[in-house]
Amino acid sequence: MADQKSIKEQESAILRSIVGYPNGLTIHQIKEQIGWKSEIRQLQRRLEKLLKSGAIDRNGYTRAIRYTPVIGPSFVQEPEFESRNHNITLSEGAAEIILELSKPERLRNPVGYNRDFLESYRPNKDYYLSETERDKLAMMGRILEIDSNKAGTFAKKILEKLLIDLSWNSSRLEGNSYSLLETERLLKEGINAEGKLNIEAQMILNHKHAIEFMVFAAEEINYDRSTILNLHSLLSENLLAEETSSGRLRVIPVGIRKSVYQPLNQPQLLEEMFMLMLEKASAIQNPFEQAFFMMVQLPYLQPFEDVNKRVSRVATNIAFNQHNLSPLSFVDVPHDLYIKGLIAVYELNRVELLKDIFIWAYDRSSASYAALRRVIGDPDPFYLKYQPQIKAIINTIIAELFTKERAIRYIRENAATIPEQDRAKFIEEVESALLGLHDGNFAKFYVRPSQYKAWVEVWGKISNT
Repeated sequence: MADQKSIKEQESAILRSIVGYPNGLTIHQIKEQIGWKSEIRQLQRRLEKLLKSGAIDRNGYTRAIRYTPVIGPSFVQEPEFESRNHNITLSEGAAEIILELSKPERLRNPVGYNRDFLESYRPNKDYYLSETERDKLAMMGRILEIDSNKAGTFAKKILEKLLIDLSWNSSRLEGNSYSLLETERLLKEGINAEGKLNIEAQMILNHKHAIEFMVFAAEEINYDRSTILNLHSLLSENLLAEETSSGRLRVIPVGIRKSVYQPLNQPQLLEEMFMLMLEKASAIQNPFEQAFFMMVQLPYLQPFEDVNKRVSRVATNIAFNQHNLSPLSFVDVPHDLYIKGLIAVYELNRVELLKDIFIWAYDRSSASYAALRRVIGDPDPFYLKYQPQIKAIINTIIAELFTKERAIRYIRENAATIPEQDRAKFIEEVESALLGLHDGNFAKFYVRPSQYKAWVEVWGKISNT
């Protein structure tokens, strides 16, 4: 009979195999994935226990039953953000974390801020990222050719794309319902999306201003008090109940939704830990360790009344910007998995899940900025699945001379025919393809040169229709 340790290891392996497949696996596929050698009845018992704990779900009937991942409760109101397809390979430690945090809040022990989690970290002696992981990230982020080593040079070259990508993805992780195309239209043309809240437009515009500050002041900023406070001021502008709280450390208690973690409440100690965090961050020599350190420690400290996660996501890029590495724009990062990674830091002081997300996200982001170092990989299975529909939509948008506003409506109308679990990703794929159009790639959408030329003239204008 298996002991409790081996049972937990088996459950962790099962969960880890399922998490990588948002559409689920059958019991026989799970058996094959993890190399299960015992009786199938024992595997069924492990699955039943995971179902009862809420870590996984079950869909279908008899032989068609599939076991699907339940990463955790959604923290946003819009259902289209609750489940995003991904193929993140989770480490054993990350799977253990998901299993641990699948317990209801009432069964998790309340915890407060652990000073030792920050104080015991020794820059350049202790590492969240292993040497192998740091080397892997360096290969992903390296720019082969650049005309200057001056900080911010590469970011300035790709600024337009970076502004849209990071503003949209970081806002999306806050539950913002703007689409990628609506974000591009707001940032480039100043047009608010129809039917959206003003707070959503403000959030995106604040990201733009914060990113511009980070890029254009690259040689003068670092992980110092002034920089982080100013990033908060830019990202929180016109969004806080008290405008005087913008750019200032908090003096009031805050809580964390869906977590049993209680951040520091003493202003004097908060100030002390804030300065210690920045001192350690500034001392870290490796830019990837430096960036991830801020992604871990700043949200954990919760130095501001609100907008802490947004500050950490933009601040992460300071290290990349200073070394002219590809930025991290959080492309395709699943909201629920990202939040689960943060809660693991809050409640367990464990970084494995957030680290898996960080490495996967950096690979995705750097690949999108790889014009100088293209790598041919396997075709994107999602794009392959919906290639005919994507091409047909873009063909119509160009052939019928759609404006941006009309295109946004048309894409959403067509997305209604796509299965719900793929809908948000489908809209993103179509909009990304539209934003990537140029005079050297329009032919793949079965468009004639004259059609493309006529459409560009309309697409470039501000539409009042």
